[in-house]
Amino acid sequence: MGAYKYIEELWRKKQSDVLRFLLRVRCWEYRQLSSICRLTRPTRPDKARRMGYKAKQGVVVYRTRVRRGGRKKQVPKGIVYGKPVTQGITKLKPKRNAQARAEEKVGRKCGGLRVLNSYWVNEDSTYKYFEVILIDPQHPAIRNDARMNWICNPTHKHRELRGLTSAGKKHRGLKAKGHLGHKRRPSERAVLKKNNAVRLRRYR
Repeated sequence: MGAYKYIEELWRKKQSDVLRFLLRVRCWEYRQLSSICRLTRPTRPDKARRMGYKAKQGVVVYRTRVRRGGRKKQVPKGIVYGKPVTQGITKLKPKRNAQARAEEKVGRKCGGLRVLNSYWVNEDSTYKYFEVILIDPQHPAIRNDARMNWICNPTHKHRELRGLTSAGKKHRGLKAKGHLGHKRRPSERAVLKKNNAVRLRRYR
């Protein structure tokens, strides 16, 4: 086995003594830093490489955190002036997963970069921590790389905001293949509109 395989096997056993100690110490460090900070190198090099990271110019890694838990409805005094069906305040969950929200947070902060992918690094009682891989689409090293310059296309601006990253496709339900996902493509809203549209075909 190569070195990356050993690192991968180590991260698989997150309740081992080694990793429990590492995660606890690192989590303390992350809490002292700002919510979004740039790194010199990824914490999990094996995972980062699987997600598309390359140690070259134009590729950067940021770590960010998002709050854990449900999405309580933001209404004044906890009162919803409407029908009883909409009066729930607690026990509501966000549509997007925490990883997709972390990507969006970094994507908005670094508007000139493109979000490639992200991965989990740590969590505590309050936050989940993710590292986000970003690409500089203007850098010559990226524009001249035939395997990476697809992201320089303007159609990939803010792909994290449109659910086009791996985490985004997951919360959209697009990881399901075949008959399990036929009501989710191209999107749940598009399928709903298509199925509920009234088509009155004229006789010709």
